[in-house]
Amino acid sequence: MKNSLSLSFSGTNRLQFFQELFGNSLYFPLVNILLESLVESPGQYLSAPDPYILLAASIFQALILNRWRSGWQRLPGNLIGPAIYTLIEVALDGMRFFTSFNHVAFWLFAFSFGVLQAARDYLPDVWANWMLVLEDALRGSILLVMYFVFEVKTNPQQTASLQVFLQDSSHVFVALTAVFLGLINGFSSVAARRSLKLLNETSAKLRTYSEWLFGRDLLGRVLERPETLNLKRQARAILFMDIRGFTAWSEPRSPEDVVNMLNRYYQTAEAILTQHHVIKLKFSADEVLAVFPEVDDSLQSAIKLRLQIANLLNRHDLGVGIGIHSGAIVEGMVGSKDIKFYDVIGDTVNTAKRLETSAASGEILISDAVRLALGQTFRVGAKRLIEVKGKEEPLLVYPLE
Repeated sequence: MKNSLSLSFSGTNRLQFFQELFGNSLYFPLVNILLESLVESPGQYLSAPDPYILLAASIFQALILNRWRSGWQRLPGNLIGPAIYTLIEVALDGMRFFTSFNHVAFWLFAFSFGVLQAARDYLPDVWANWMLVLEDALRGSILLVMYFVFEVKTNPQQTASLQVFLQDSSHVFVALTAVFLGLINGFSSVAARRSLKLLNETSAKLRTYSEWLFGRDLLGRVLERPETLNLKRQARAILFMDIRGFTAWSEPRSPEDVVNMLNRYYQTAEAILTQHHVIKLKFSADEVLAVFPEVDDSLQSAIKLRLQIANLLNRHDLGVGIGIHSGAIVEGMVGSKDIKFYDVIGDTVNTAKRLETSAASGEILISDAVRLALGQTFRVGAKRLIEVKGKEEPLLVYPLE
């Protein structure tokens, strides 16, 4: 669940791979393929293995860089594509591979992108943003460099020197357009980076607030399957726990002291309950409500709660009573049009609360339905009947030993 909400903003692993591929790893190779297919005849070039070697190397680089998304690894990661392409081409064509300036340019651009991307993670935001602008400006200059290479190969008399090349106004136009479009794209990337950072910060806050509302396990299931929130009938085990003598204890104390004690009480209870697949956890004053998928989970939690909560509350001369019942409930979102919350409703819940109310300090009372579902590791004491509010007949209960 941890990353589910973040993925809503940053995208799935597959989407991030395609962003890496088309936004970085495949940028130069595509321009290079266009260049070489125009210099040679397209049919002849596309029938050779060269473009496919270049594409395969770029895809492999994107796969690696999709794992190496930040830090110094970006530098060697950006050199994977050029390295694979060079090794295979040199094996096929020999050292004349390096006589083409576009092949050398592949290494120069890859190294530059690697340095800029790696540096961003070690610089303050202001400088990191300028690194991003510079990277996109450099990316835009790929068009200018490859256009120059194309002219060298097809019109060498106009490329005797850079001065001669720039005497042609069309060349100046291409050069300026490439640089300015790169800069514009860079500033756009900075704005997008800031927006993504804000979204990620918001995602982290929403995840925390949502965990408070739903609980970690339930939130994970809700993000994966939104229909989890729909009201439905389920078989659950319900545990209630309440502090005995809490009202009298809190009356002479300051609200701050009471809250501090309750927070320690809640933290201890949460640490135990979340170890046993709790579906829903709810705190209300000194009361704890926990919903479990299985009876055994509720019983194991209750035994640990009795021991560890006692260690916490004994210093205050307090204790807890615990009640557990199992059966059918309705769970899901309830409320009005504008205010809703996730809750569990039904006689099973009410009965579990009545058992907790009847339990003495340090006692765990379970219903007959829970006793019938007991595993062999649990033992109960003598049965007894209790009168509870709202029930015509007494309830048969058992203390859990």
